[in-house]
Amino acid sequence: MKPYTRSIIGLFDGKRRYLIPLYQRQYSWRDNPQLALLWEDIERAVARIETDRSSLTAHFMGAIVINQVKTFGAQVQAFEVIDGQQRLTTFQLLLAALRDVALEHGSPYAQEIAKYLLNDGVMERPEEERYKLWPSITDRRAFVSLIDPAADLSGIAGLAEIDELVGKLATAAHASFRARIARHLTVDGVYNETRLQILFEALKDGLAVVSIELEGGDDPQTIFETLNSRGVPLSPADLLRNFIFQRAKGMGQSDGSLNIDKLYEKHWLPLDRAFWTHQASRGRQTRTRLDWMLTDHLAMHVGDIVSIEGLFADYRKWILNCSPFATVAEELESITASAAVEHRLFAPKDGDPVGRFGLMADAFDVSTAMPLAIYLATEPSIAARLPEAFAALESYILRRDICGLTTKNYNRFFVALVTRLRDCEGDKVDELIAYLSSRTADLDRWPDNAEWRNNWIMREQYKSARQPRLRYIFEAIERAKRTALSEDIVILSALTIEHIMPQKWQVYWPIPDMVGLTEDQFGPELVSQVRAREAAVNTMGNLTLLTQALNSTVSNGPHHDKLAAIKANTALALNRDLQEFETWDEVTIAERGGSLFEVATKLWGAPDRAEIVGLGASETPSWAVFPNPFPPCPSSEHSAQLAA
Repeated sequence: MKPYTRSIIGLFDGKRRYLIPLYQRQYSWRDNPQLALLWEDIERAVARIETDRSSLTAHFMGAIVINQVKTFGAQVQAFEVIDGQQRLTTFQLLLAALRDVALEHGSPYAQEIAKYLLNDGVMERPEEERYKLWPSITDRRAFVSLIDPAADLSGIAGLAEIDELVGKLATAAHASFRARIARHLTVDGVYNETRLQILFEALKDGLAVVSIELEGGDDPQTIFETLNSRGVPLSPADLLRNFIFQRAKGMGQSDGSLNIDKLYEKHWLPLDRAFWTHQASRGRQTRTRLDWMLTDHLAMHVGDIVSIEGLFADYRKWILNCSPFATVAEELESITASAAVEHRLFAPKDGDPVGRFGLMADAFDVSTAMPLAIYLATEPSIAARLPEAFAALESYILRRDICGLTTKNYNRFFVALVTRLRDCEGDKVDELIAYLSSRTADLDRWPDNAEWRNNWIMREQYKSARQPRLRYIFEAIERAKRTALSEDIVILSALTIEHIMPQKWQVYWPIPDMVGLTEDQFGPELVSQVRAREAAVNTMGNLTLLTQALNSTVSNGPHHDKLAAIKANTALALNRDLQEFETWDEVTIAERGGSLFEVATKLWGAPDRAEIVGLGASETPSWAVFPNPFPPCPSSEHSAQLAA
């Protein structure tokens, strides 16, 4: 590589173009801190000129890395920007703002500055090659309108203004520079041409970058990773994207743009949209959906745990050591396939087994299963039995949760299962079910009906942090309890998990024998009854779904008033069954818990183990004859919308 020291003006001197590949991040510098810091550097250079011009030395502002692109005939000399697109774009916006202020005041510097924004003379495609800098599609239209306000944007390839990716930050940066320059050139309320002259001189001689021009044997990725300073921090996805596309170098240009851009438009541009930049939390870590998707993608392929911090290093090592793809295009197609699955997981649609699993995984906080979910949804041989595969996996996770079994081994367990299924030469869904069913230790077993029923009815399930899980379960039971004679509904109300017998039951829901007694007067039998009731309050049989308004109305109120209010104001099948109960105590709570359990066993089937009580080796497990345990929510077109 050949390094050259160039000033801000010198970078754009002569007939040349800088092409920013589409895979580079869109323009992201903001007024604070990036633009403010640059302006401080400029003001210091101006101050040195004003104090002692002879002592002026260029202030170093970092480095850019470029790679010359082969040009032919009348094509303008072009360079692909490997690193430094934020600086180059900012310098152009700064010069455009300076030109505009000069033009406003009739200064001859307006024409002088224009030489460093636009090429002139003979060109093959002047509508594109006239621009010194050719940004990526996300910033192109906004950038061109600032550099060349008279340009016909209809001939400029770029995103429409209504698109969410339009480079609004470029417009904001230009406006910020223009305001700063106008203030700087005003002395006692009067425009000062001398200050413009000195400002231009500062840009020409007082600020510099190192322009590194790559040669044949140079590794652009290594240089890219080590030469970022004062910029917006690079995410794992940023590093990974550049690593992928820089290995596709040498594709040249056509029609004034880099050929590699077509690869980006097809595979990565969709990943730059707002959906993938949305922040998502897993445990204590919050990252973008894109970072999480790429982590899951890699874990699925390597069959091992991948940390978000080690994502880029692990991905780079995997690609370089294992060469899993014949081409970069094939590598990108694999990422696109994983992204399509996680989009279904993050944005579920009715009737989609992948989306249903995404809802469950979110409610139960089991993002560790995502690599396995991607594998199941992208493995062609599983497609016909995909609902069955996800039903088994969901039952495994949900039953273990109700039984209070640990999730600590999930990350390693699920990625190892991917490798097991990938190596399986037989039916992969059969292998998935058989393996999950074969586990017997607390660390990884799939609870049978007997264990699950005992925990469902007897174990305390309610805690504030568990509300999303319980709501998921009760909403599934609600849908399952509706018969062909019931109205289809769309639940519009914000429902919460609530206690039928309140947690503070002692005043209005007392045990008859405790009335009039203080706690120290309780005999052994009464103490036992109180403990039994305390244990029953947070079990499944005493929980239901209510609107927050209804719950606030009845809350801890008297027994008969609360049951009557629930029966009168709820339209859920889940609560319709309460009509059967005249009293509400530990016995009826257990009875209702058992009734709910019977529905739950049809939704989340048992493992396929011969030793399960009541299930012989030749019999079919219940979930296997229920291939779609989650019927789609009714569409609004055929539903009576109902506030439950």
